[in-house]
Amino acid sequence: MSLPPPVNEYRTMRVAEVLSDFRTLQYYIAAAPVDPPNMDDYYTEGYAALRQCALDGQHILNCAADITVPRSSGGADEQAKAELKQVHLDAYARRHEGQKIYLRQAAAQRWIEWRDQILMGGRPHSGNTSQLRGVDQQLRAELASITDESIYAELQASDVGMDRWVGEDPSLRAIQRWVRARCR
Repeated sequence: MSLPPPVNEYRTMRVAEVLSDFRTLQYYIAAAPVDPPNMDDYYTEGYAALRQCALDGQHILNCAADITVPRSSGGADEQAKAELKQVHLDAYARRHEGQKIYLRQAAAQRWIEWRDQILMGGRPHSGNTSQLRGVDQQLRAELASITDESIYAELQASDVGMDRWVGEDPSLRAIQRWVRARCR
């Protein structure tokens, strides 16, 4: 009979999975356009959102990691547990914020597609103003629907669906505290 792997191995695997997810999100975030083909569109809502997402993506990379881990009195395994839990929270919070940025970018990129369909290669004019206003309102509604709660639930469901070990994932409140402490 073989024994199950020690829990710290599960913790290590979980941190690696979450960091891999975050790295993938960073590639997508970095690859998104930020400048319009026509610079007259520079200050439109969608392109402003894309530029903010690029800045936010860089910011989440630059947030300092919390390297203060409480000393454990339970030996090497307990100290490793404390360190892994700290790294897990850091990685999980970064992935959460990365997913938020990615979803905001996706909404802005849909806005570009809708706007391009309305303009059909032309420029804004009085005949398409109300349609353009409509896509701006749609973008604002989509951006408003991207909440911490919905992202947390989506990521949790995805992890469970991939049969990942989620037994010690941080709570949404812990993630929000991490973001406030590290990234503001």
